[in-house]
Amino acid sequence: MAKKKSKSSNSNTIALNKKARHNYSLTDKFEGGMSLQGWEIKSIRSGKVNISDCYVHIKDNEAYLLGAEIMPLNAASSHVVCDPNRDRKLLLNRRELDKLSAAVDRDGYSLIATAMYWKQCWVKLEFYLGKGKKDHDKRSAIKDREWAVDKGRLMKNKNLDR
Repeated sequence: MAKKKSKSSNSNTIALNKKARHNYSLTDKFEGGMSLQGWEIKSIRSGKVNISDCYVHIKDNEAYLLGAEIMPLNAASSHVVCDPNRDRKLLLNRRELDKLSAAVDRDGYSLIATAMYWKQCWVKLEFYLGKGKKDHDKRSAIKDREWAVDKGRLMKNKNLDR
């Protein structure tokens, strides 16, 4: 007998912010849990999440995720008010919060969300400390990446000629 394929995918990733590495120079990585409501978990399970324009804001020694869009399901309860763009609290240690607030206030860093994923049964957010890139920085990064590809092609062809 053949084994049945499971319906769930092996990837734990819920949503990605692919433009973050292009628009920011990212330095330190952080991971935080999220305080979510029941309808949000159901929407996340069905994949109705967009984190492309979201960021983390620190207010009153607490971190909040702003701009993340979790669209409610059509079958959501009628007695619950579903706000897809509400601010969601991030669950971080005091030491992490102090380090983040110091970097944002003193050094001018931004907190950019790059990925949302499942870790066991909890939803986690991966975010980085980063500074915005200027246009010339973006062009030089593209030039370096293209040169690395060309260099690999040249070395491959040189090794084949032997």
